Amino acid sequence: MSFVVGRSGRRQDIEAGNNGSDDEASGYSSDPFLIPRTKGASTEALRRWRQAALVVNASRQFRYTSKQQTLRNTTPHEEATIRELASLPYGNANEVLEKYGGVTGLESFLKTNLEKGIKGEDDELTKRRKAFGSNKYPRKKGSGFWTFVWDACKDVTLIMLTLAAVASLALGITSEGIKEGWYDGGSIVFAIILVIMVIAVSDYKQSLRFLELNEEKRDIHIEVIRNGRRVQISIYDLVVGDVVPLNIGNQVPADGVFITGHSLAIDESSMIGENKIVHKDSKHPFLMSGCKVADGSGTMLVTAVGMNTEWGNVMSKMSEDTTEETPLQVRLNGVATKIGAVGLLVAFAVLVVLVIRFFSGETRILDGSVDAVREVIKILTLPVIIAVVAVPEGLPLAVTLTLAYSMRKMMADKALVRRLSACETMGSATIICCDKTGTLTLNQMSVADAYIGRKKMDPPHNKSELSPQLCSLLLEGVAYNTNGSVYVPQGDDTDGDNVEVSGSPTDKAILHWGIKMGMDFHAIRSEPSIMHVFPFNSEKKRGGVADDSKVHVHWKGAAEIVLGSCTSYMDANGQLVEMDQEKMEFFEKAIEDMAGDSLRCVAIAYKDPCRPGVKEAVQLCLNSGVKVQMVTGDNLLTAKAIARECGILDLNEDAAEPNVVEGHEFRALSDTRRDEIVEKISVMGRSSPNDKLLLVQALRRKGHVVAVTGDGTNDAPALHEADIGLAMGIQGSEVAKESSDIIIMDDNFATVVKVMRWGRSVYANTQKFMQFQLTVNVVAITIEAFSACFDGLLPLNAVQLLWINLIMDTLGALALATEPPLDDLMNRPPVPPREPLITDIMWRNMVIQIAIQVFALSVLNFHGISILLLQSNVIEHAIEVKNTAIFNSFVFFQISTLVKARNMNEFNIFKGITRNYLLLGIVGSIIFFQFIIIEFLGKFTKTVSLNGYQWFISVLFGMSGKTVLTAKDLFFSILPSA
Repeated sequence: MSFVVGRSGRRQDIEAGNNGSDDEASGYSSDPFLIPRTKGASTEALRRWRQAALVVNASRQFRYTSKQQTLRNTTPHEEATIRELASLPYGNANEVLEKYGGVTGLESFLKTNLEKGIKGEDDELTKRRKAFGSNKYPRKKGSGFWTFVWDACKDVTLIMLTLAAVASLALGITSEGIKEGWYDGGSIVFAIILVIMVIAVSDYKQSLRFLELNEEKRDIHIEVIRNGRRVQISIYDLVVGDVVPLNIGNQVPADGVFITGHSLAIDESSMIGENKIVHKDSKHPFLMSGCKVADGSGTMLVTAVGMNTEWGNVMSKMSEDTTEETPLQVRLNGVATKIGAVGLLVAFAVLVVLVIRFFSGETRILDGSVDAVREVIKILTLPVIIAVVAVPEGLPLAVTLTLAYSMRKMMADKALVRRLSACETMGSATIICCDKTGTLTLNQMSVADAYIGRKKMDPPHNKSELSPQLCSLLLEGVAYNTNGSVYVPQGDDTDGDNVEVSGSPTDKAILHWGIKMGMDFHAIRSEPSIMHVFPFNSEKKRGGVADDSKVHVHWKGAAEIVLGSCTSYMDANGQLVEMDQEKMEFFEKAIEDMAGDSLRCVAIAYKDPCRPGVKEAVQLCLNSGVKVQMVTGDNLLTAKAIARECGILDLNEDAAEPNVVEGHEFRALSDTRRDEIVEKISVMGRSSPNDKLLLVQALRRKGHVVAVTGDGTNDAPALHEADIGLAMGIQGSEVAKESSDIIIMDDNFATVVKVMRWGRSVYANTQKFMQFQLTVNVVAITIEAFSACFDGLLPLNAVQLLWINLIMDTLGALALATEPPLDDLMNRPPVPPREPLITDIMWRNMVIQIAIQVFALSVLNFHGISILLLQSNVIEHAIEVKNTAIFNSFVFFQISTLVKARNMNEFNIFKGITRNYLLLGIVGSIIFFQFIIIEFLGKFTKTVSLNGYQWFISVLFGMSGKTVLTAKDLFFSILPSA
């Protein structure tokens, strides 16, 4: 890298902040967090959040009544103290602060250290939580189990069925006595209760899982200073007395007071209900929990946590909305409604046919009026049962189950889903716009090359050839111009072996280099000589600090940006040399050479290698029809080198416009021209956050489903504008995370590809269940309607249909929703969001299976007595055996339909079946309970025992359409995975 020690000379730099007010210099002429697009948010959700923001008014006194639970174990004196500390950011704050002797007085009172923080031992943390409360607030609990039971009971068709069952129960008891007469109605009531409980348990468990995921989203990890070291902790572990570093994009984790900082600006819109950026310093030191750091950096002393803050008070009254419906759920609700309407028409037609047959005398009445009444109840009950089966309630349930399953798996793969619909939308992504640093690359940095003067240092920390003046100036700039910190264990030297360095990867690399050069970080930083700080941001691509000891301004930033502002440089002897054209070209060539070697040129350059697995992940995207675009603020040469290393740019691909562009060039184009070239772009270098936003807008105008990664505060607009915003969990700011749909916890591009794979799985699993349920629905309705029209007898009774409904709506949904992603998912092109849910292959599968099943069941219905060798039996018993065989065949048909739905495109339906233990368990459970229902619960289910031959025939009919279930397929599918 080219490290130039120079003076800006006469070159004006508006970005340095000396040509306007502080607000203008910091870029606050407009709200930097104003996001015009609310992507998918409902009016009700926006209203709730707006109310939450407007509840608080900074000018009114802090409210104490909600804090009695926290304070009830404290003495009156302690309670008054806690209240005074909690009221610091509000009301008569200055008077309270003066009472304690200012910030230094609070330091003594809270037994902390403004530089080193608290000791952080467990017993000390426990005492502080006991005295001042923990950084938690009561959550509104989710709906209880009985709420879900009540919701399940509200189903209209189940209510109608319950009324019919009660009437049948009353009639049976009246005519046959309570010992025998309760079987018909009681079995239906029991089946209804079972269905309701299964649905309620399933919904309740999914609700709990979503609440757990929401809790994960709230668990922010922050950095605190304890015992002189910067450590990462959960926001829930923060205590009063902690010292917290604040940087741009952070959320203020608790109420507190400003200790020290530079150009620290806080966005307080979340607390006062209006867009307002407030600069914090010793004159305006109060910080409110929940606000965001808009610019600058600093440290704060925590004075109140949890319910002793206004943010905690507001959030305790907010409940997380877990009722969001994804686009796929909305579409499936529409499909279910239409199918249900068709089913109701069929049920009504069956009712009409049965009524006509009853009044025409074709329905047999065995014993006078009582049987006539019972027959009327049956006529009214069976169409209701058909309606229950016809309505595919399991379709939306299947999406809920597969979303919950996929979200848990994504969490295991280091991806936290913040918005449900992002799961399925990610499966339709056509373009991924990703950052380079930390996403495609490791973001683990060390100094590789250093040019000081016109001399390349070898090794880069060799200072023997430098003058003491130059070396001192260099180390001064390294120590001052960083947000990182250095911790040296007691008794250790500073040779760098045991020194702990914290901060951004860039700062850590520079500090490690400075330590090897002999820098005494604490000695330099302990001198109170900083006049002003110019914070680094992605627009300026540099930051600086003014030192009043000799009025030095130390700059650090993109090498060519810093170089372009220099009029002279300092050689190895410490002499100032004029920066003429020849010398400028020397440094530019040095920067160009290092950038070509994948080195990022800052004040100091470092090697940033590609992450392991990224090249394979990029290739997987390309194979699946998804283009990857690299958007980076780095030098274009560096960006091209990394893009080739990652496989984004092919070695033979033309590395020129429009494949490779710089941000300022893209920015200068008209909307029409941008739209023309946007799909061809592979790499954008030296880009600003606004360039990324323009890129996303252009891609969406072209009809693409765009996924965008981001980590900075200024990435928020692009993350919001994208169809799927993916924030980085390690390097990402809180502003970026709150603007995102999914948080990538390990900052790895390979994890982004895993999320896309799970997103595709959500859509695929939903289609699997749709094929399964529609096949079962149509077959059940058709066989019942045919039988009703031809002989007035229904082969499947109420309890049997409810058992089939349970298999379809719950067990089937659970089995297929948890199907792991198939290997070929990433070999298919993305599915457009408005693509028909039922594909041509699904239509083919359903038509063939429905035709085979209806034919086989009809043969068994109309010729079953002869096929099952029942000619010599009493006709009533023969019909019971035949209907039991039809019921058994139907269930086994649905088992094979369930297995077939796993691989809709595969001839071998057993491929990979041993990976889904839940599916195998469900299939085994259905077969087991089917045996129990027939052989032991006949009185309740109106079935009779079958002999071995009858079992064989009914199962054979149930498997008759599955010629693909051959022994060869079964052997070769299980063998490789065993």
